[in-house]
Amino acid sequence: MAVPVRTRPWTSRRGLSLLAAGAFVAAPTSFGVYAALGGGAPEGTAAADAEGSPAIVEPIGKTGLNRVVLNSSAAKRLDIRTAPVSNAVVNGERRRVVPYAAVLYDSNGDTWTYTSPKPLVYVRHDIRVAYIKADLAVLSLGPHLGTAVVTAGAAELWGIEYGGIEED
Repeated sequence: MAVPVRTRPWTSRRGLSLLAAGAFVAAPTSFGVYAALGGGAPEGTAAADAEGSPAIVEPIGKTGLNRVVLNSSAAKRLDIRTAPVSNAVVNGERRRVVPYAAVLYDSNGDTWTYTSPKPLVYVRHDIRVAYIKADLAVLSLGPHLGTAVVTAGAAELWGIEYGGIEED
């Protein structure tokens, strides 16, 4: 029985196909993520109610993007944490920054982060990092100021979105 998780590989913005779990994270296997979420082996499809499953993945129109929706107990168990995109004075200039913990790299070196447009909802967002200064990533392209970005739990969101998790 399939769980409500998308199983096709992700394609980077440069059009290169990546493995389902990416090279930067250890792939969650079988229902490992769901066990961590406390949901066991949920039933249903991607359209399942978030409270009936620990997580669902929904396509966002024809954008090619997905939203990962967690129920509140799953988000608590995964200890998802966020911080806002902000301005900071770095090297004497005011720049848009995110905590370096919010930056994720794919196997091609492309950078991205998960944003949280509303509670329990997470969307992958491409970013361009100009440089790293201490614990801040200075962005040349990324989410708007004030947007919440995931600083803890993003690898688990990646596994939910692209891990191809299925019940044994």
